[in-house]
Amino acid sequence: MKKIVLVPDSFKGTMSSLEICRIMEERVRAYYPKAGIIKIPAADGGEGSVDSFLTACGGQKVTLPSKGPYFEEIQGFYGLLDGAKTAVIEMAACAGLPLTGGRLCPDRTTTYGVGLLMLDAARRGCKKIIVGLGGSATNDFGAGAAAAAGVRFIDGEGREFTPTGGTLSKIARIEPDGMDAALRAVEIVTMCDIDNPLYGENGAACVFAPQKGADAEMVSFLDGQLRAAAETVKRDLGCDVAAMPGAGAAGGMGGGMAAFFGSRLEMGIETVLDTARFDSLVHGAGLVFTGEGRLDAQSLRGKVVIGVARRAKKHGVPVIAVVGDIGAGIEAAYNEGLSAVFSINRVSLPFSKNRLRCKNDLRLTMDSLLRLISITKL
Repeated sequence: MKKIVLVPDSFKGTMSSLEICRIMEERVRAYYPKAGIIKIPAADGGEGSVDSFLTACGGQKVTLPSKGPYFEEIQGFYGLLDGAKTAVIEMAACAGLPLTGGRLCPDRTTTYGVGLLMLDAARRGCKKIIVGLGGSATNDFGAGAAAAAGVRFIDGEGREFTPTGGTLSKIARIEPDGMDAALRAVEIVTMCDIDNPLYGENGAACVFAPQKGADAEMVSFLDGQLRAAAETVKRDLGCDVAAMPGAGAAGGMGGGMAAFFGSRLEMGIETVLDTARFDSLVHGAGLVFTGEGRLDAQSLRGKVVIGVARRAKKHGVPVIAVVGDIGAGIEAAYNEGLSAVFSINRVSLPFSKNRLRCKNDLRLTMDSLLRLISITKL
């Protein structure tokens, strides 16, 4: 086999996509030492996405002073790809849950620092900015990021302020003309793997705010704040994002990215494959290995395994998924281009115990697969 492509997602709570790539490569090398191995660790937009893109595409990491979820001074970062023409930003770098230090108050947190990273990338001359949504501590509709970029939010007394999740209803007027000219000229793509609307029972607050520290009363309050913001945005910007699939991602930042920055929302795997130039790299490959923590009916909505299978199918390259668990209702995945799927779970144990042995189980599963593949003379 001359070339093998590795495109795994992370196994949440156990292994990063980078770790999985390394283990897969190690076992492939044992059986096909002369094969070209292309590693494209999939990024979902959350913590670690910048490193995944840099591994897949090459580039450099930029560090700079920014603001954390409580407007505190922190050191932020983003990645530069494609000769510094493209920037990759993970919102978790400035607005992620780990940065709160356990102080969970989604009515007070901000995405302001994310906007500062975007602004720096645009002023550096980037022509495209990819913003990954995931792991946020915020519920501010992305208004903080917009404020950092120059959008003005005016309250009922005519004062400019930076809204947080708990003050969105205080926005009396939005003045978008102040957005920095450099950002206006940049193509902005937002990685978003959920299709939740902005508010309501399936919206940002009701579904995700509890894990950010909101009790039932605060969830209702935050939901009302997002409703109010959506009405103001519709009136002042002419943009109705309330029911937009993905608007509820990252505390409503999905909707805010569309409303304030004119960004399009894409499934993360599509962004990864396009940025890494997968369609070119897979040409001439004998096999693609992919994987994710659990393959089930939900995966068919376009997550990593299915996204990879669909792309590889166009090139006639077989795809094997190595996953943690296999759920019910995956049969349709084979019509999408998936050739086979295997679970790394070798013994029946609770997740708390299986996760401790997952790396070795992945190594052993890959070894078994490659033993089988090698005797077919591929």
